[in-house]
Amino acid sequence: VSDYRYRGISQTRFGPALQVGADLVHGSGAYAGAWATNIKWIKDFGVDGGIELDLYGGYKTEIAKDISVDVGALRYQYGGNKLGSVKGYTDANTTELYAALSYGVATLKLSRAMTDLFGNLGPKGQSSKGSTYIDLSATLDVGAGISFTPHLGRQNVENVPDASYTDYSFTLNKEYSGVVFGLSLVGTDASESFYVPGPAAKSSQFLGKTGLVISAKYNF
Repeated sequence: VSDYRYRGISQTRFGPALQVGADLVHGSGAYAGAWATNIKWIKDFGVDGGIELDLYGGYKTEIAKDISVDVGALRYQYGGNKLGSVKGYTDANTTELYAALSYGVATLKLSRAMTDLFGNLGPKGQSSKGSTYIDLSATLDVGAGISFTPHLGRQNVENVPDASYTDYSFTLNKEYSGVVFGLSLVGTDASESFYVPGPAAKSSQFLGKTGLVISAKYNF
């Protein structure tokens, strides 16, 4: 990807990312997987933490015609991260539980943090445990082998009101010779003072600004 945007916020300070993942799916509906990417946002604080590894597992099943549910847990692991040594933050590693309901082409999903969310703490050191993210998306076939995916999400960061925001994206995907090419318009209404690189980056860039992301994905 030309920029790793997570919930609308750039994780690579608008730089490219190489990402790889693998999934194991059982016929019962149970699944497990792992996904990894390079990041920059932790290093922007002047501490270690350049890789994100996501470990997840859950269960997905159809409960009625065109209706399915998906429940599971996701662990964001930032190997060797030292974010907790930065004043006002704690360890970046985060665990979330999630539940999703899909009907036809649309999916509504709720995620809830069971730990502090990505190292965020309140102004008096309050925990951000219990933070939630809710998003609604759909995948539409618009013809010529092109899919269109609109998305709207709301991130609430417990005890850190300046960190809460709404994000949106509009994505076009098309497969060619086994590679899925994507073009996304991504934006947020996040706080321009909160979502800037860490002090070591010496940058005032707003990481939630509207921008285009180009991607190429190969499934095997």
